[in-house]
Amino acid sequence: MVRSIRDFLELIKFEHTLFALPFAYVGMVLGANGRPTWYQFGWITVAMAAARTVAMGCNRLADRVLDGLNPRTANRPLVTGRIPVRTAWAGTAVAFAVFVLAAWQLGSLALRLLPVAILFLIGYSFTKRFTWLSHYILGFTDGLAPAGAWVAVRGSLFARSDLAAWLLLLAVTLWIGGFDIIYACQDAEVDRRLGLHAVPARFGIPTALVLSSASHALTMVLLVALGFECGLGWIYAIGLVVVGLLLMLEHRLVSPVDLTRLNIAFFHINSAISIVLFTSVLVAYWAKA
Repeated sequence: MVRSIRDFLELIKFEHTLFALPFAYVGMVLGANGRPTWYQFGWITVAMAAARTVAMGCNRLADRVLDGLNPRTANRPLVTGRIPVRTAWAGTAVAFAVFVLAAWQLGSLALRLLPVAILFLIGYSFTKRFTWLSHYILGFTDGLAPAGAWVAVRGSLFARSDLAAWLLLLAVTLWIGGFDIIYACQDAEVDRRLGLHAVPARFGIPTALVLSSASHALTMVLLVALGFECGLGWIYAIGLVVVGLLLMLEHRLVSPVDLTRLNIAFFHINSAISIVLFTSVLVAYWAKA
């Protein structure tokens, strides 16, 4: 049992959950005006970890045949058989149940919107089979995390006062979509051969990197608008300057002729971006208190 759990967590790269959590916390802090309860914090954390586990588990299961045809992913444990398919199904099912429980604990609106979240968590893995917009569908799926955290503490999403949640959702959509385009550059040739739809495979790597840059520029515009909407002030502005510099560094690390530093851009810099943004939002609220 212990080994199966360890294998499943390795399969879904559970440690990367820490990379996504800060954006959910941004939605929580904004929605609670800087004062979420420990109960909300706890269940939002559980919901976020469970949701990502469901998404990654479904992704690994849906793509295991395609992964076997890609030299970069052919050694993934579900492909080689080191981790049995039944372990992946079992872990994903448990995470699904935990996610439903967390949504129930976070209020009636969170529970009513749960089917939408599940649709994207499960469905996004299949979108690259028919549209190059799959990068942005992934981004929107991740953007549901901060929007869901907002719903958990506010109990609303469709009022004028909920504009900040939508700005944050769109910012995350473009941010994630932009760097997923960068990440897909390493698989451009394989994607073409397999008939998969991705921006680098469809339009070429140079165009893909331009589109990624444009997506991240729009991300910054939305984050600036978020700061004004929530009155976050100069501390948040400093955080945005750091985020902008990190995005610029991310794009300097990759080029159409050199993708060797792609993993640094993808994991390390984007982890730093999410942490810096969350910290700046949290400190901005502390300064206003």
